Amino acid sequence: MQKIAQDVYHIPLMPRNSINCYIIEGVLIDSGIKASYKRINKCVNEVPIHSHALTHAHPDHQGCSDIICQEFKVPLYCHEKEVSRTESGFATKDYPSNTNVIARFQQKYWAGSGHKVSKTLKNEDSVGNFRVIETPGHSSGHISFFREKDGVLIMGDVATNMNLLTTIKGLHLPPNLFTSDKLENINSLIKLSELNPKIICFGHGPVLNNSNKTFEKFVKKIR
Repeated sequence: MQKIAQDVYHIPLMPRNSINCYIIEGVLIDSGIKASYKRINKCVNEVPIHSHALTHAHPDHQGCSDIICQEFKVPLYCHEKEVSRTESGFATKDYPSNTNVIARFQQKYWAGSGHKVSKTLKNEDSVGNFRVIETPGHSSGHISFFREKDGVLIMGDVATNMNLLTTIKGLHLPPNLFTSDKLENINSLIKLSELNPKIICFGHGPVLNNSNKTFEKFVKKIR
């Protein structure tokens, strides 16, 4: 676990930052896959949490949400369009195809049990000093979190900062295989680029120091 800004911690859950979660001002953002529990448990015992929120309910983001919420007795938040998958545990439900071999593998081995959502989050809600931003496309109810005072952006899977096959660092669109609406996702990327974020945290890939406007340049190329 690494502190990357005031009250913001990065928890890499798989080698080379291939799956990440974060603690922001006492809120656990995402929870990796089922096998991530031991790692997250250790970190949460070091940096206590009072709640848990999902950027979206795909198998690599809700994997141990149920057990974390039970173990630490914290409420679970997500967007209203993510509630069905969050509570049922059917995490691959909105994939373009949830019957291919990868989707079936993720649902069986990565996805965790469903858990009751205590509160839904919508555009412009606040999570501590972070503003909730609706960023649909990769999933219908995907949300991101942005803190104005220092430009920290928790992006989830609107983009990745690695090639998911090679694990080589670099900005990419999320794979079509797991993305509900590619055009809508690009529109969400444009929205996030207009925030001029300073530090960008991804669901997949290392944290990006955006001092050279790397993110904005990437978005300009794909829009």
